[in-house]
Amino acid sequence: MADKKICLEDGSSFENALARLEGIVDQLEDGEVGLAEALAVYEEGVKHLRQCYQLLERAERRIELLTGVDAEGNPVSQPFDEAETATLEKKGASRSRRRTSNSSRNEGAKRDDVDDSTRLF
Repeated sequence: MADKKICLEDGSSFENALARLEGIVDQLEDGEVGLAEALAVYEEGVKHLRQCYQLLERAERRIELLTGVDAEGNPVSQPFDEAETATLEKKGASRSRRRTSNSSRNEGAKRDDVDDSTRLF
């Protein structure tokens, strides 16, 4: 598989921007830089953070969902729809709540199915 990196116009890759951002965080956490230098380094960190977010958004737009295979065996895909993902997550959460409430109702029904010798009918 070819290693295709998503880069910004200036050639920055996600990995490079993230590595530089981590270095900046380490430098600021050490506390060995003066206030003026810390502010300059912080501003540079914000720039790299924005680059990371831009690169992640660009990567998300390129994601495609595999929907099947055609008659010739080639993959069939469609663009990833972020709005649809949110809808699916909501459906999954409501389905989980329904399952929980149904299981508690079923437990009550199971208790009613037990023969009680003190009742005639």
